[in-house]
Amino acid sequence: MSAFPEVVELNVGGTHYAVSVKTLLAEEGSWLQDTFGGGSPPPDLLVDASGHYFIDRDGGLFRHVLDYLRDPARYTVPIGFLERDQLRREAEYYRLPGLVEVLGKQVPGCITVGYRGSFQFGRDGLADVKFRKITRLLVHGRVALCREVFGDTLNESRDPDHGGSDRYTARFFLKHVFIEQAFDMLQEQGFRLVGSCGSGTAGSVSENLKPGVDTEENRWNHYNEFVFVRD
Repeated sequence: MSAFPEVVELNVGGTHYAVSVKTLLAEEGSWLQDTFGGGSPPPDLLVDASGHYFIDRDGGLFRHVLDYLRDPARYTVPIGFLERDQLRREAEYYRLPGLVEVLGKQVPGCITVGYRGSFQFGRDGLADVKFRKITRLLVHGRVALCREVFGDTLNESRDPDHGGSDRYTARFFLKHVFIEQAFDMLQEQGFRLVGSCGSGTAGSVSENLKPGVDTEENRWNHYNEFVFVRD
């Protein structure tokens, strides 16, 4: 029999929770069961000034721990959740292998990366191709997946719809123009390249160009897209 009342007052890293002892004991062999399932409180269990049992862990992420314990079979990671690794560490600390397994499963989906650019030429024209010039890296896909993969490098300023993260958009772009960096980030998140396409244009030298745009460079504009999938 547990020595704790049916409702336990907790202070987890400064965040207050009121939770039933039944929920705390739901996972066999967990740290929470060992701590709150005995005949008396463990000697190392701290109590704060308000009389709440204190757990020196991440208070915000503990909400997800409780959500899992209340219904392990139906728990899913929230869409667009960006603290998966941090929550996995919390799950390992509390010895919740079921939650660790859920966090190891990645949400499937598709992301398309596109860029519009040109070849930068030297003063001698076509004979001296210097480098590929990319003006912007575009990102299309489900908002939650794009945020998960690209994080702070994702620029959402041109996306007019700020609704739910489960929607799709074709208006994101990256804050940098290093396409290999974008590919690395996709690979790190388990995406693989499944297709690509490109198109090119040969502009006329007589076109009215913006100031600073090289005539030869404008003749070789191109657009490319790369489709990545995570199963």
